[in-house]
Amino acid sequence: MAADGGRAALPCVFSPKSQQFLALCAQDGRLRIWNTDSKTLQQEYVPSAHLSAACTCVTWGPCRAEVPQRKRRKCEAGLAPELSDLLALGTAAGSVLIYSTVKGDLHCTLEGGHSGPVNSVQWHPEDSVLYSGSDDTHIAEWDLQTGKVRCKWKADRSAVSSLCISSDGKLLLSAGMTIKMWNLETKEVYRKFTGHSTMVTTLCFATTRPPDSNGMYFLSGAAHDRLLSVWYVRSDGKDKNSVVSFTLTDEPQHIDLQTSNCKDEPVRLAVVCKDGQLHLFEHFLNGPCKKPLSPVCSLQVSTMKADSPVPVPLLAAALSADRQNLMLAYGHHLQPVMEKTVKYSKNLRHICLVRDVHGTLSLSVDTAVSKVKTPVVNKQSKVLVPGLPGHKAPIKLTPNEAEKRKKEDSTTEMSIEERLEQIELSVGGRDAGKGTSSLQTDSFAVLLVQGLESKDQRILTKIFQTKKEMLIKNTVARLPPQAVLPLLEELSSRLQGHPFAALLIVQWFKAVLTQHTSYLSSLPDLVSQLGSIYHMIESRVKLYQQLTRLHGKLYLLMTQVATNNSAKNVGNISHKAKLVYEEGKELFIFLNWEEDEAAMELTEDKKNHKDEEDDEEDDMNDESKANGDSDLDPENESEEE
Repeated sequence: MAADGGRAALPCVFSPKSQQFLALCAQDGRLRIWNTDSKTLQQEYVPSAHLSAACTCVTWGPCRAEVPQRKRRKCEAGLAPELSDLLALGTAAGSVLIYSTVKGDLHCTLEGGHSGPVNSVQWHPEDSVLYSGSDDTHIAEWDLQTGKVRCKWKADRSAVSSLCISSDGKLLLSAGMTIKMWNLETKEVYRKFTGHSTMVTTLCFATTRPPDSNGMYFLSGAAHDRLLSVWYVRSDGKDKNSVVSFTLTDEPQHIDLQTSNCKDEPVRLAVVCKDGQLHLFEHFLNGPCKKPLSPVCSLQVSTMKADSPVPVPLLAAALSADRQNLMLAYGHHLQPVMEKTVKYSKNLRHICLVRDVHGTLSLSVDTAVSKVKTPVVNKQSKVLVPGLPGHKAPIKLTPNEAEKRKKEDSTTEMSIEERLEQIELSVGGRDAGKGTSSLQTDSFAVLLVQGLESKDQRILTKIFQTKKEMLIKNTVARLPPQAVLPLLEELSSRLQGHPFAALLIVQWFKAVLTQHTSYLSSLPDLVSQLGSIYHMIESRVKLYQQLTRLHGKLYLLMTQVATNNSAKNVGNISHKAKLVYEEGKELFIFLNWEEDEAAMELTEDKKNHKDEEDDEEDDMNDESKANGDSDLDPENESEEE
């Protein structure tokens, strides 16, 4: 029985019992099935969303018969395939893909059960039922006949990272930060186990005995943990701590285990660690053991390179039924090397297998399965390899012409320092024409390629200081494809520096990802190469929302303090009159004339109105004088008459 090794490891598992096939999901999301007998690629399947929703886990169906190598008749086309013919693939999009090795294509897709990535998938040993655990903290029970969710329940507060079902199909182990044992009939927790400080990535039942017989064991492994813990399930419920621990050199990635059916039979365990080593254990599970157990044998594969051994990482391992041989898969995930009948001895604690891995890495694909046609090329034909944009093939010159060309180049060729000075002048000038802008873009592209090849920090710093968005876009567009990955590595290293430098580096990132999308999507190791950049950007913006909330709270607090201070100042205004002005019978009292501007304006308006009335009376008197009216009294007028 093989266990998935978490997100860090590539999903890789042998077919049950005979180990005739190896299913491996690469980083580009492709499923490849290798024949371990012929060492050839048997089948390859590319999901429609293999780049956006990569495969996270893979599990073979329960073994009832090995994968048949015949075509089904028309009368059998409508029948459901055997479970051993099927592979269950969990994806990062939350769906589960069921792949048929007989049809060589997708059998069905299980959707709508999870809202987060699927971390583990387990088959029921008897019924046509599938269980999946996801980041959305839920476990889903799928009915394979209808393709719908039969039951779904919340398993933990954190993500469900691993699942394992017992051989009788009655108990289910689930793990996140804690391990829970579920009764599948009632969907209730039967036991709970705590002891890991990190996310549990591996779960395996070590015995087939029921818990009532006081002989049920299972083991667990966690991320960044160099111990495999063995737990004892007791009927009285007093099973709080692990009873046995196995010592490893690194965290486990792949596990194959031969269970124990009785107390006199030891448990055999093969563990492939993250550092690429294989550790073999044998132990009788009959009670607690205080000291951690060391491996019976440790195995490592290496190859000779420049007269010195270089380690080759192991991908997966499987134990044979004769208890003496091993099945190994090592090398690169695109072309794993499979080796059967590897014998080991308990007397040798450390074994190093020296293999010529480079000589065996010749991609051999079954012609009956592969749809790729290799063109027939004549030996006398020449293949033209495109170079840098604008560069042409060299022209053969006579010796005289070559000497003249050297003289001309010596007088006209500019040094890198002079080119950098011209770039600074062209960046500073804003009235450049179309011809100069295209020349500037060409020089930027050529200098950028030279700086990346020579790793000259002075050239790269000068180029990355430009702020013109159009110049950056055109420069990146003229880069050759082989310079894209070195440019991304240089940008990622500069992004880790001062935050002010990120303002310019992000513009270059945007230009590279938009201009060279098709080239980047064709790379098989795109996830590992861009993963560090993604995690770096995510860590930069992780606290942005919290800082925004803090800024809002501080702004409200400072506004409230300013409002309280202004209210106190208004309450301290003196109401005593600072100026009293009396004219005629009217009395004007100004209170705080320096502050009360409205009262001053009102007084000025009244004064102006009175002056206007006096001016009107004077005008009327002048008009009466102009009309000959006398200023004498009426009595004087009568006397004159």
